[in-house]
Amino acid sequence: MKAYSREFLEQLYRTLYTIRVFETECIKLYRQGLIIGYFHPYLGEEAVATGACAALREDDYIVSTHRGHGHCIARGGQLNKMVAEVLGRETGYCKGRGGSMHIADIATGNIGANGIVGGGLPIGVGVAMGVHVRGSDQVTIIFFSDGACNNGVFAESLNLAAIWNLPVVFMLENNQYAVSSPVEEMSRVPDLYKRGEGYGVEAHQVDGNDVLAVYEKTCEAVDTCRLGKGPVLLEAKTYRHSGHHVNDPGTYMPKERLEYYRARDPIKIARNNLIEHARCTDQDIEAIEQHINQQMEKAIEFGKNSAQPSVEAFLEEIETN
Repeated sequence: MKAYSREFLEQLYRTLYTIRVFETECIKLYRQGLIIGYFHPYLGEEAVATGACAALREDDYIVSTHRGHGHCIARGGQLNKMVAEVLGRETGYCKGRGGSMHIADIATGNIGANGIVGGGLPIGVGVAMGVHVRGSDQVTIIFFSDGACNNGVFAESLNLAAIWNLPVVFMLENNQYAVSSPVEEMSRVPDLYKRGEGYGVEAHQVDGNDVLAVYEKTCEAVDTCRLGKGPVLLEAKTYRHSGHHVNDPGTYMPKERLEYYRARDPIKIARNNLIEHARCTDQDIEAIEQHINQQMEKAIEFGKNSAQPSVEAFLEEIETN
């Protein structure tokens, strides 16, 4: 393991734990009937967003997915606005119009989440094309799922980025299920990063539960893109801790496989890094967690106390646009 400062390892843990707390508390809000529509938890996948976004500069971009709360948080999203948005309140990132699957934050370079599987791929390639035309060295990371790999838009986006050497990192979050369909039944070659070979795209597989492994490999990919040698395809192998969405019991997930990945929980791995390599004590880590818990409590109160969107304003926006 490379040497990292205590400050950096603590920051990674803060992000991981913040995502975990956000998802856990929002599931409770959903159960209370305060979140309308679907809610797709990112539990178990936190290391992918955290490690990938830590490798970016402030002026870089990301494109997210329907399971995108972790991406937004890792990119610097504000908990107040995120909770307000999933609650459908006026103070949310999209004034309550987007909800759980459509959070965007242009200020942090988060072009937005997308409710269409694979829908973010052409958007991200378009962003990278804009960077290419402007002659900038900014990099775009597109988060997408193993299910999206079987959509034609994946092949089209990868090929277009390849022939134009676009500065884009395709971050394939392989949680091994497209809803309830296991990846080994949906692809003859379950190591999905190998698809990059057919397009002449540099591709690698990384442990998606190890935040430092994701960070290091993403740093290499980002450097490749900044040098004009992109794109790069990264397959982060991970496993969600539950079903596809909050009402999916996930009974199709083999118990022994779920237990294996729960034992390799990204939070546990990052916590061990703090203890072993940053000389943090349990008390130090508990202090970090307590602070984040308090922030989340305040964000929930902010969201609950925020006004519902005005019907008049909504109708006015439709007429204006």
